[in-house]
Amino acid sequence: MSIDTTQAAASTTAVPAGTWTIDPSHSEVGFTVRHLMTKVRGQFEKFEGAITTTDEVTGFRAEATIDLNSVNTRDANRDGHLRSADFFDVENHGPMTFRTTSFDGSTARGELTIKGVTNPVELDVEFLGVDVDAYGNTRIGYEASTEISRKAWGVDFQIPLDGGKVLVGDKVSVVLSIQGVLAQ
Repeated sequence: MSIDTTQAAASTTAVPAGTWTIDPSHSEVGFTVRHLMTKVRGQFEKFEGAITTTDEVTGFRAEATIDLNSVNTRDANRDGHLRSADFFDVENHGPMTFRTTSFDGSTARGELTIKGVTNPVELDVEFLGVDVDAYGNTRIGYEASTEISRKAWGVDFQIPLDGGKVLVGDKVSVVLSIQGVLAQ
């Protein structure tokens, strides 16, 4: 999902400098993880954040807070288990957070915190454009993706199965579709 740095730099230079509030009604924080022989998809329904852009593509910064209580995999029992101490332990830990540390036009490097554990992550970023909506608001769009090891954040619940298999995979694919509104 990454775009080449030349294209990103050319596109992003047309982006107005400013602070963009993430619009959760037009954005999505989703994930996919292996469960037995299939993949389970889910999303977090409550999140907030901001994107800062400057005249330089390397000035891009993003921060987000994701409410782990808002996990939705379309199965209430599974969602409850994900909130439990076996996985996110939402009673004892705050939200998941992310903040960029650098951006080169196609890769955002940053720090992801889950359950009080912070690790570096790299996201492949695709700039989708800037436009004005029907109400006069200037909007920006990005998609980003990464793959993380859930165990690196202490999300390590597992049930071993016959043949060396496990119930839940360690690798989690994360996909973000983000639309921001320029602060007036």
